[in-house]
Amino acid sequence: MQVLAHRSDTVKPMENEIHNLENQKHLRQRLTAIQYHCTQESGTEPAFTGEYWDEKRSGLYRCIVCREALFDSTTKYDSGSGWPSFWQPISGDLLNRQVDSSRGMVRTELTCASCGAHLGHVFLDGPQPTGERHCINSACLTFETSS
Repeated sequence: MQVLAHRSDTVKPMENEIHNLENQKHLRQRLTAIQYHCTQESGTEPAFTGEYWDEKRSGLYRCIVCREALFDSTTKYDSGSGWPSFWQPISGDLLNRQVDSSRGMVRTELTCASCGAHLGHVFLDGPQPTGERHCINSACLTFETSS
């Protein structure tokens, strides 16, 4: 299992390991089973089952783990995929990208730059102006409506 929590470089290795175990225990208590699976085990929720795939209200989408604001609803669109899709994040430095060759395909995985939580994947079949589709698990997000 990949541990995605922040680690302090000033902490000794054994203390670091204990800190990560405590952090994972806390996350298991705070998150639902699907939220934990998606963010900490790089899981995927089934299409068309997540809370936000069809959300139409204005607001901000935040990382469920650290609450960092990642996407604005103005960049959300209906991709037909069954997952919330955005053509760009609020800022490019909010997401980390890495090659994901699991499940017999090569994709670009997206993780939260603040806490390392798995969010979903980005594909190059989105609308302009970016041409990108950030396909994000609802379970990895929380939504804050605009006032």
